[in-house]
Formats: sequence, structure tokens, C-alpha cells
Amino acid sequence: MRLYNTLTRSKETFNPIDPEHIKFYVCGPTVYDRAHIGNARPVVVFDILLRLLQHLYPKVTYVRNITDIDDKIIVASRERNIDIKTLTEETTKMYQEDMGALNAIPPSCQPKATDHIADMQSIIAELIEKGHAYAAEGHVLFSVKSDPSYGLLARLNRDDMIAGARVEVAPYKKDPEDFVLWKPSTFEQPGWDSPWGYGRPGWHIECSAMAKKYLGETFDIHGGGIDLIFPHHENEIAQSSCCHQKPLANYWMHNGHLVVNGEKMSKSLGNFFTVREKLADMPGEVIRLILMATHYRQPLDWTDQAVTQAKNILDRFYGALQGYEGETGSFSESVLEALQDDLNTPLALAHLHELTQSIYKAATDKEKTLYQQQLKSNGNLLGLLFQTPRQWFQENKTASLSPEDIHALINERRSTRESKNFKRADEIRQQLEEQGIILEDTVHGSTWKYK
Repeated sequence: MRLYNTLTRSKETFNPIDPEHIKFYVCGPTVYDRAHIGNARPVVVFDILLRLLQHLYPKVTYVRNITDIDDKIIVASRERNIDIKTLTEETTKMYQEDMGALNAIPPSCQPKATDHIADMQSIIAELIEKGHAYAAEGHVLFSVKSDPSYGLLARLNRDDMIAGARVEVAPYKKDPEDFVLWKPSTFEQPGWDSPWGYGRPGWHIECSAMAKKYLGETFDIHGGGIDLIFPHHENEIAQSSCCHQKPLANYWMHNGHLVVNGEKMSKSLGNFFTVREKLADMPGEVIRLILMATHYRQPLDWTDQAVTQAKNILDRFYGALQGYEGETGSFSESVLEALQDDLNTPLALAHLHELTQSIYKAATDKEKTLYQQQLKSNGNLLGLLFQTPRQWFQENKTASLSPEDIHALINERRSTRESKNFKRADEIRQQLEEQGIILEDTVHGSTWKYK
């Protein structure tokens, strides 16, 4: 398997620390509101990676944290007049439900930041002891100048890093680049006792603490959105490597931005929407397919055309599985090779299209069944095609005809055409079209799809 490593800006052969146990970490949600569609992209990307790793290796531990202490959470709890614990528990549950609707496998572990305050304080104390952090006016800050390798992941110069981090210019900082590990809380704000006073952790330290606890001081893969490269992941590396004197992760993977109709998603532009809002309009499988149709490192443009295309593709896949009731089998080498080449999902989907074509062209029922088994198996590897065709077409469509009714009419139309009763054949085509069903005549017979 080869993965693009953001740290080296190159595609590298994956050499795990322990081939018997792969460990990877992905930055999870800050739970103050519903997840938007951009939040779902890394979930789908790293779910595919999880499925691939589980096929290739005997054991995989996948950790995705829950940030349940953050200034945004404090603000949201005030605005909604709800206590923080209730807010974070509700939004965590909603997040997990929405991601489950996208066929995402739950991570091995989903630790909450508030359950690991002592772990964070331990790392902070060690950083102070080693001269990489300092206490000032109730704050503890990481000293960026104490880390000669700081900036290696982001590859930014000092001015760009200061601008990119939107640093707070404060009198207690020794240097504008220094970032917060611990900050004071008022007694109206959530906080914990510490050697540096009553307060709460900075955002970056939580991931270093939870990754260490569940995966060790160095693990295989760290993932997240491209927006996390700086400052979040850069700061994670600084904290962990200076504390433990070893790398935090060997491979860093980042998915590209999601835009809507070519523009950044924004409430002010009216193009901001949550996963839950989209689930009301379409099956989760459609959302999932859109999010994997573009290579994960490239920007993804969410458009109405992309939605229509994804629906039509899934109609075609499920249509090709009509009549198949067997179990899944082994995965195709072509699909595995595509995914092992830095999660090349567009190429993997192209192979699914080839299998679909083979089903329609199959000369015998045995050959057709073999291709159907391969289509379902490889679809499952991508987190697709877990429903039966009946479930897909009945639950996700508005047409009154069942798939069995459609196939009966197609068979009748074939017979009428063979007997040269073209008037009746045209009536059947018209009847199907009125139900939103389009026929496609090929040399191998008629296939159908919804408009």
C-alpha cells in the first residue's frame, strides 16, 4: 500500500510499526451543533481507509476524538440556555447518528476530551520541565522557539505561521507564535484545578494526550482535513515530539476542502447545509458516493449535478444486482490495487462500473451471478450496496411500481417487440416513463433507471 504523506509531500510505501496491529488517529468533531457536509468528508475518507486496513491487517485500532470542551461550546450553551454537558451529549449523539447514516463504521474508540484532563496536565507539566513550555498569568504556553523543527509539516515561514494561526497578541506571551496549552477559566466557565490555577485546556493538547493514551507515543497514521495542517496538527507534533523525543505519527493524511457550486460553504452565501438536512433529501449512500467520487486529496465541489449523477450511479449498481440473493465474496484485485494506491476511489468506482457492464453483458446466469457477487463485495469495501435492490428502490424512490413490476413490463415489452407489436411496446415504454422510469435498449437487452 502506498499513501501520500503530507509530512514529506510524497507518496510512500506504507511500512507499519507493527504489521500485527495498525494504529491510526483522526481528529473528530467539536460537538456544539450539527455536523455540516464538509465535516462528513474526512469521516468517509478514513472509513474507507479503515475498511482497507481491516482487510490487509489482522488488527486495526482507529481512534477519533470528541472535543467536548471549547469556546464555541461555551458560546453555544449560553445562546441555547442549556448546560454544556447536555449540549455536548446531544450533539455527540446526533453526530454519531448522522455519520452512521453514511455507512461509517464506528471507530474503535471515541474518547472525550473532558475525560482526559489529567492526561493533558501530565504532558503540560513535562513540557514545562523540559523547557518547552512556561506558565504566565494563569496560562501555560508552548514555546515555539524551543522546537527547531516547528513548521516542518506546514512548511510556512514565520510571518505566514503567525498570520495563519491568527495568534493572540498578549503581554504574557514571550513570543507571538507561542500557543496555549492551558488557560484560566472564570467560575462561570467549565474548568479544572491545576498547578497553574483553575482553568481548561487549549484545543491542541487534547489530541496529543488522547493519541498517546490509546495508541502510544508513536503510531502509524494521523488523519484529518487539510485545514488542520496548520496550526492544529503542527502544534500536535510540537507538543508530542518535544515531550516524548520521538515522532507522533509516521504518516500524515489530509483530505481536501469541500466547496458548494465552486464557492466556499458559508451561511452568508446561503450554501451552508448540514448532513441531517441532506439526509432528509437523499439516502446516506448518495452522500457517501459524492464524497468519494473525487480523490480525497483534491477539492470536492458539491453540486446538484453531482447529486443527480450519484443517484443515477447507485440506481444502476442496484439495478444490476436485481435477483441476486447470494453472499459477498472476495474483492477484485483491480479494486484493491486502486485503493492501495493512496485510496484512489475514482478508479475503484470505475472498476465497479466495469463489473456492472459485465453483469448486463453476461452470457449465462452463472456468469451473471459471479459478476453480481463481485459487484456487491467490492461495493461493500467502499461502504456501498448494503441494501437489497428491493430496499433501495422501494425506500428511496417515489415511483409506485416495484422492481418486480418493472421487470415484468420489460419482459412483456421484449415479447411484444419480438412479435412485432410495436404499438404495445411503445405503450409500455410510455407507461414506465410516466412512473419516472427510463428504459435503455442495448444489444444485451433493456436496462432501466429512475429519472
